[in-house]
Amino acid sequence: MKSQKSILIENALKIAGETKSQSLFLFLNTLRDCRWFLRSGLWANNSIVLIIPGSLKIKDSEFKQAGIKAIRSWAGNQTRFSRIKYAFLQAVLQGIICADSKVVCVLGPWGKSHLDTITIHDLGLSWSEEFPFDVHSLMKHKGFHTVMAVVDIALDIGALGREGKPVGTIFVIGDTGNVLVNSHQAVFNPFRGYPKKERMINLPEVVESIKELAKLDGAFIVSDDGVVEAAGRHLDTESMASKTLRGLGARHRAAAAITKKTSSVSVVVSESTGRVTLF
Repeated sequence: MKSQKSILIENALKIAGETKSQSLFLFLNTLRDCRWFLRSGLWANNSIVLIIPGSLKIKDSEFKQAGIKAIRSWAGNQTRFSRIKYAFLQAVLQGIICADSKVVCVLGPWGKSHLDTITIHDLGLSWSEEFPFDVHSLMKHKGFHTVMAVVDIALDIGALGREGKPVGTIFVIGDTGNVLVNSHQAVFNPFRGYPKKERMINLPEVVESIKELAKLDGAFIVSDDGVVEAAGRHLDTESMASKTLRGLGARHRAAAAITKKTSSVSVVVSESTGRVTLF
């Protein structure tokens, strides 16, 4: 009797063929799942792209020897659609798919072995729905993955708030040295003293900490490579005034101003509307 994994993958391959999709993204969470897939022979279909956790202890050479394309996921948010979005972005960056490809995804809950979901995505139609800005203009930015991780967290904060209450906050990404010079601590820095590897924005525990700390006044400062340097930081730049910022408050004006004074990117969550704005 076939396993549920085999049944879902085989049916997803049929759907991919019938919808003329270029690839099937298969999300596997454990080493045992990867070993099973390598033994299964399903990898003979070269339209399958494996999506695995970045920290999974398996050599990339094992996939290459079998001719399998594999992408290591960088997402800190572990919801199904966050993982799918990151997989699409990484696949476009690596040239595995195009920005207008059609893709079928097979996945299950994060950290579990079972698969239970098949989704179909036409990126040519849904790209702008998945992201609230032109993602293509940022793809060559050296902090691109970090910016996307921050946007993902910001969207959650804007939609859900914290403990039922709306929350507004600022993230400043990149050019960390200059950003720190042009800001100061408004409250005690909760990230101070921790090793860099424990402050990476792609760690689920860091994501949850950020969502909780977003209630503090001040901005989060994040390096290009995803290290959270500080929270509760007051930006010392003069508030910008321009027609494009008309109707926006002090938080947005300060965030815009820091990107004029430094080579950073800022992401703002509006407390009143939950809207996410990128400067």
